Amino acid sequence: MNSVPIDVWDLATFDNALLAELNAERDLLRDYDLTDKRQFREPEAADGWVPNKSNPYAGQRNYFIEHTIMPMMEERTIRAWHHTRLTDDETALLKAEGVYSSNLEAIRRRLDVQVSKGVLSTEHADALYAASPFQQPGETRSGKFWMTSYPRATTDDSGVELLFQHWGGEGVYFWLEKHPKLVELVKAIGRPRVIELAGPLRLTNHAYSAALAVVATLVRTLGCKPDWSDFDLYTTSPLGPDAVLKIHTEGEPEYAALARGYPAGFIGRRT
Repeated sequence: MNSVPIDVWDLATFDNALLAELNAERDLLRDYDLTDKRQFREPEAADGWVPNKSNPYAGQRNYFIEHTIMPMMEERTIRAWHHTRLTDDETALLKAEGVYSSNLEAIRRRLDVQVSKGVLSTEHADALYAASPFQQPGETRSGKFWMTSYPRATTDDSGVELLFQHWGGEGVYFWLEKHPKLVELVKAIGRPRVIELAGPLRLTNHAYSAALAVVATLVRTLGCKPDWSDFDLYTTSPLGPDAVLKIHTEGEPEYAALARGYPAGFIGRRT
């Protein structure tokens, strides 16, 4: 098992065994991508209807990803990112104890801490707890700790904007539109943070997405323009303090530079 985190977007971080397997099929992977892009453009250039064509490289390429690269990624750890809003005390606790999945018990515990500090009244804490979407039967995000495979810009990325604005995560703020006073309360707690993590893919169900991402990274170096390969991933298992690589806080240089110079070598979405 390879425990050194790799960046799925940076070939320079791939270990030798992974690189060797990818390079062994570089022609196949390049030919698939070039053919895929050409077939996508052909209907746009045609005067009339053009039937869909199958990519002759698809079967071999998909088999390689599913049976060679995906099992390799299951044994690897990637650098991942969690976007949130935390108090200073919560940040210190996270550094000391690691991260845990979000559920009703964790939400109740966090709310009670804010009551004990005089930040929230008991009534407001109870109202936030009662309004949590995790109270709904069949709610699918409870019990999971979510991450992204690519860093996100901290100033203008709509995908993480609400996470930075509201303390407590989606388990607290997600259904508060009809409670403006409660919204303002959670906006006033904590500061925006990005947790930089070592995420073992064996603790997730996302090895296939990671396999697609490293393949895309390789073919990009061959002059191709693969589809954007960022993906969300989650674990239902705790991650110990050794998994917490860094915590970036609003106001710090690296926080402002995320996806815009930090980490070094990262290049965001390209057309």
